[in-house]
Amino acid sequence: MKINSFLAKPFAAYIYAGIRKGMGTALQDQDSIFKTLIKQAVKTDFGREHGFEAISTHSDFIKAVPIRDYEAFKPYIEKIKEGKQNVLWKGRPIYFAKTSGTTSGIKYIPITKSSIPNHIDTARNALLCYIAQTGNTKFTNGKMIFLSGSPELERIGNVPTGRLSGIVNHHIPRYLRTNHLPSYTTNCIEDWETKLDKIVFETQKKDLTVIGGIPPWMQMYFDRLIAVTNKKPKDLFPDFSLMVHGGVNFEPYKAKLFATIGKEIDSLETFPASEGFFAFQDSQHEEGLLLNTNSGIFFEFIPTSEIFNENPSRLSLHEVKISENYALIINNNAGLWGYNLGDTVKFVSINPYRIVVTGRIKHFISAFGEHVIGEEVEHSLMKTAEEENVRITEFTVAPMIRQDQGSSYHEWFVEFENLPEDLNSFQNKVDQKLRGKNIYYNDLISGNILMPLQIRVIVKNGFINYMKSIGKLGGQNKVPRLSNDRKIANELIPWIEK
Repeated sequence: MKINSFLAKPFAAYIYAGIRKGMGTALQDQDSIFKTLIKQAVKTDFGREHGFEAISTHSDFIKAVPIRDYEAFKPYIEKIKEGKQNVLWKGRPIYFAKTSGTTSGIKYIPITKSSIPNHIDTARNALLCYIAQTGNTKFTNGKMIFLSGSPELERIGNVPTGRLSGIVNHHIPRYLRTNHLPSYTTNCIEDWETKLDKIVFETQKKDLTVIGGIPPWMQMYFDRLIAVTNKKPKDLFPDFSLMVHGGVNFEPYKAKLFATIGKEIDSLETFPASEGFFAFQDSQHEEGLLLNTNSGIFFEFIPTSEIFNENPSRLSLHEVKISENYALIINNNAGLWGYNLGDTVKFVSINPYRIVVTGRIKHFISAFGEHVIGEEVEHSLMKTAEEENVRITEFTVAPMIRQDQGSSYHEWFVEFENLPEDLNSFQNKVDQKLRGKNIYYNDLISGNILMPLQIRVIVKNGFINYMKSIGKLGGQNKVPRLSNDRKIANELIPWIEK
């Protein structure tokens, strides 16, 4: 037994005991974090403008601090870029996490000395929980690769700035450095396909035990490995035992990934973002991700039915219910206040508090009042695929609006690993399942307002080529599951199978 695995078990047991204890104190921890955040930000520009000195309860906070998206935070970010201190949080950020938004262009999310442990420690805790639960420490002695953005940083307003994955790369513990791949030089390559070729070259003869990243880009890595070596990953990496994933729902990619690897292995789901590390899979047996309730973030939840209201309900963790969809709102020690993250979640347990990510606020279809969300389309397609023994590579959905009543429909663009024997039967089954999940959609079909959905088959590697064509291949980029307009649908036309 090597030193890493020798030390891993007792350390994992110690951390896991603390996490288990935190499951029982989640509400108290959230109350404590709320008070600490307010107290520490009283003398910031934001705190003064919003009367933090008079805030003692969540109700006070709701009255003083409105919900904001990034666009509304921009003036504060600009002040920080100009060199001002104590704007959103005490002092200045130690980093800006650079990310792209659909409406705000490039976003610069502050990361402070207070908030960086949330990103680093939570990633560590997720792995340690896995060790404590499974007893698997062998992977700690092998090589690990996380497909991520470049670690090179630029300076914006004299603040080091880069992709979150690149920032985190600078904080990998020293004892893991020797196990971490790819090389720094390779990781700095910006062009994804060039970088992928280099990663394949550097890793194909290594003892990889952990591979992590966004599922579609892990799939591309595995495909490229097979093309170069003519071997399955399970044969190249016999000790490969853990796949770490996040960014998108794993289920649509799971079957194909395991088939490509050549065997099923353990997987570990995480919910990180530039704004914070919100949840992680703490159990291999229970559904959902454990909400990170004691890591510098005070959470609020808005019922998705109210998200566009002028004064929506803003619930604390005390008030949430199982199976209801909520927009996730965060307040953290990086200075984000009443920040609308854009993600929607649903609690599958409140003892402990575990969530599943159900989609994005902006990723829905309601062209006819149906308000279909990501969770519903993923369930409908993947359940049908499972029943029909069909594997899905990628998909997205958009409305097709026609003027004649009863001629509009939802258009699904699907890349199949293996085509259904009867595509018409397959799409009818998907439609029936969606009708069962969404009563409004069912009413529109029953009332002849909408036609049943139509599936357009995308050619092999069509989605990869589409992402390449718009400059979003690799890294943290992903295909939206739903759009309420035709922009993506129209851009996919060249890749529809003729």
